[in-house]
Amino acid sequence: MSSKDLTIAGHNIAPGESKKIELEMPPLYTSNSMGIPVYVQRGKRPGPTLFVSAAIHGDELNGIEIVGRLIKSKSIQRLRGTLIAVPMVNVYGVLNQSRYLPDRRDLNRSFPGSKKGSLAGRIANLFFKEIVTKCDVGIDLHTGAIHRSNLPQIRGNLSDESVKELASAFGIPVMLNSDIRDGSLRQAASDAGVKILLYEAGQALRYDEFSIRAGVRGIVNVMRHLGMLNKRKRATPFTPFVANQSGWVRAPESGFVNHIAQLGDHVYEGDKLASISDPFGEVHDYVISPAEGIVVGKQNIPLAQEGEAIYHIGYFKQPVTVAEHVERLQDSLVPQELNPQD
Repeated sequence: MSSKDLTIAGHNIAPGESKKIELEMPPLYTSNSMGIPVYVQRGKRPGPTLFVSAAIHGDELNGIEIVGRLIKSKSIQRLRGTLIAVPMVNVYGVLNQSRYLPDRRDLNRSFPGSKKGSLAGRIANLFFKEIVTKCDVGIDLHTGAIHRSNLPQIRGNLSDESVKELASAFGIPVMLNSDIRDGSLRQAASDAGVKILLYEAGQALRYDEFSIRAGVRGIVNVMRHLGMLNKRKRATPFTPFVANQSGWVRAPESGFVNHIAQLGDHVYEGDKLASISDPFGEVHDYVISPAEGIVVGKQNIPLAQEGEAIYHIGYFKQPVTVAEHVERLQDSLVPQELNPQD
């Protein structure tokens, strides 16, 4: 809540100022300099400090567009407190269209890092020290892995009441109470006392307009909840629902997958989620739902090895209601068709 100058990587940003800066990283093999781009906007009035980060996994591109739209949004012009927006943390990965760093490590398993450690450890340490530890709240943006899509969802330690309030404020129906993984940004931030949400939506190496719009609106909702922006009455409020359990449904045998269930579908125990065929088109088996729930993630590539994860199901106490709210969210965020006369 301080109104004093903020210093990031040697740059002072006073209240009322905005700056684009870079966190210097080790150069490429070619000696070209590398840096993590950071946008800082400070309001003249005191308030919380929020970071929004994207592309910790370099192939997860949706978040880059979300950050870009957030920075340009008129909604944040009358800001209280400080917004630190980082469109890409794993710049190396973005260049290579890869989830990982050049040393083949996962940056999101390397926090809080070390100043004298591996490449992943050094970048994690740089981002953690210069950005995370100077914030009160963080929102980390992700997508599904390669060839997998995620329904827009918020993940976090929902047993922490303040984190649960932030997750609810984001304003999407699906919230997963997920365990914190060792070495993750979420673990390091939580240990440092920073409340953090993880937004999962869309798929790797693709923009998804629905997921992008939901992400931008959700971040603005959180900023209003924190008092960083003026609060407004939502035209279409969404009731969030918590899944305390979720699980992947796996292929019973190898073959070609034809999906029956889609993201956001309400499925019942025993439902056929997908068929598995041989190269001649003969159906040999089906992927079957083990329980009632909502499809929150799915594989996209129509090839499966026996035992491969095909569908991610979230288990809710009121799955029918969750599905209805997901449909409402989709309807409110789908781009409207342009009027030919316009």
